[in-house]
Parts: sequence; structure tokens; C-alpha cells
Amino acid sequence: MNNFSYTQAGSAKEATGLLKDKPQAAYIAGGTTLLDLMKANLEEHPQLVDINTMPFKGIEQTKDGLRIGAMERMSDVGENKLVLEQYPAISESLLLAASPQLRNMASIGGNILQRTRCGYFRDPAFPCNKRVPGSGCPALEGDNHNLAVLGTSDSCIATAYPGDLSVALAALDAVLTLENQKGKQRQVPVTEFYLLPGKTPQKENVLEPGELIVAVTIPAAAHARRSTYFKVRERASYAYALASAAVGLDVQGGTIRAARVALGGVGTKPWRSPEAEKALVGQPATEATFRAAAAAALRGAQPRKENAFKVELAQNTLVQALMKVAG
Repeated sequence: MNNFSYTQAGSAKEATGLLKDKPQAAYIAGGTTLLDLMKANLEEHPQLVDINTMPFKGIEQTKDGLRIGAMERMSDVGENKLVLEQYPAISESLLLAASPQLRNMASIGGNILQRTRCGYFRDPAFPCNKRVPGSGCPALEGDNHNLAVLGTSDSCIATAYPGDLSVALAALDAVLTLENQKGKQRQVPVTEFYLLPGKTPQKENVLEPGELIVAVTIPAAAHARRSTYFKVRERASYAYALASAAVGLDVQGGTIRAARVALGGVGTKPWRSPEAEKALVGQPATEATFRAAAAAALRGAQPRKENAFKVELAQNTLVQALMKVAG
């Protein structure tokens, strides 16, 4: 690991100011992702700014919906009674992630910012356009069994966000509150926060230098209360999703009045599917409807040699999630 200095910021203004003076510095909260990246020499930061004292906490119902402070720990949010009862997909996405030890350390903001688990990105011996722009993407013809089939480009096919929470956040119309170095805040929907790789896969989100994630807000809605997160992985725990689905339904008299669908493990970002939602709304809550929606969700998939199985797997995952939430 390279040498670095450590500073504990006493306020958001101090924290953002430190990064303004040292653009290559980084914020650290739980450190469950950042320290791994630094140990693997995938990121080098001359200074770490500890933001654990920041007042970005709280889990509360507001007029705008459920507001979660970015410094809350994954386990605390996942086990919160309000989240469990009113936003079950959020709770399930958190409690199915990582391990109890990591969930007790990792912050909500840090989870949203975790980086890809693509083996070529994680191994400096290989070229990687995300790590070294213009160096190439060996995953295109190499080991790509756990990589994306939606939103890919000739420059990158990595599942840039490999986690669970942001899939549920994308499905439930969540909005992030970001704060910059001048103390000015802006609101960014989770569906607009992550970027497609295109020709610039090194740009993963819309965060500006020094900006902090302050909070996430999920609107209250009938489909949020009737929601779930379904995850398929290679082992029963401590594994990333091969495919996952976060869904919410508002069903009245057997007819779907509103639907929210997002997929994980198959897209280059948490993949909201308006195609699946359109196929669901106004239709009976039946398995036939759910299978038609799943087909619509994966219609634009572009699988590679080793991950073609993900198309059918993602479709079945979505069907199972919809059947579960429809009862």
C-alpha cells in the first residue's frame, strides 16, 4: 500500500475543503470498499478524509418519503422497523448483501459508490479501459460469465455497480442528495446517478470532485410497501448477484395499477426497466403477465459467449420476484 495521510473532518465544509485542496484525496467512512482498492493498488490517494463524524444520519419518514442519512450503516437500515414494514425491498437488498461484519461497518453512501468486481479491473496485470482508459477490455472475449448483458459497449461490459441496494433504490424512484464544496445541495435520481460505459467507462457516476452523498430519499407509495428484492447467486451468502430483481406492485382487484422493476447483476448499472413496467400496468397479476414482462425487460440484451445464460436467468429471477410480491 502506498503512503497516505489521514485527517478526520469536523464538518462537511471542512471535508469538502480538504478535497478541494487535494483533488486526489478520498473520503472514507466504513472503508469496506476503499481500503480493498488501495491494498490492491487499484486506487492511490495521498490523503484520506474521515467523514464518520458528519451529521448525515437518521432514518425517518418525511413528507417526501423515507429519508436515510448516507452515514447510516447497512445493518441498521436493513433492520429498521420502518424500512422493514414500508419499504421491504430496501431492507431485503441490504440484508442479502455481503456479510454481517461488513454490513455493520459499511455506510449507505459507500455502498452506493462501490466499484465493479470484474476480474480484469481488479487485476493490474491486465489491461482495463475502466482502470486505464484506452488500454482495452479483455473481458469482451475472455472470462465474462459474471458480467453485463444490458447497457454494454465495445469499451466495457462490467457490471459497474455489483451490489444490491442501488437496484432496489432504482426500482423505487429514490433520489440522492449531493453536497458540493460550496455547501450547495442538488437532487439526483438514482436512475440518473450511474453512467453507461459508452466510450468513457472510467466515468461511473455524476459525482463532481469533492461532492458528498448526504442522504437518499425513497418516495412513499403503494408499490413501495408491496415490494421485494430477489437475488440469485453462486452461493447462499457473501456473494454478488448473478441476477437480481427489485420489484414493486400496486395491485387492485387482481389488476396491476402501478409497477416498478429494476434488475441487478445483468446491467452496466442498476437497470430500471420501463419496458417491463409497461408490460405489467393494466394487466392481470398472473404468471403469464409476469413472463411477458420478463421477456420485455431482456429484449435488448447483448450477451457474450460465457454470460448468455444470464438472459434466461434474469427473466426467471424477475418472474419469481413478481410472483412473490403478488402473493
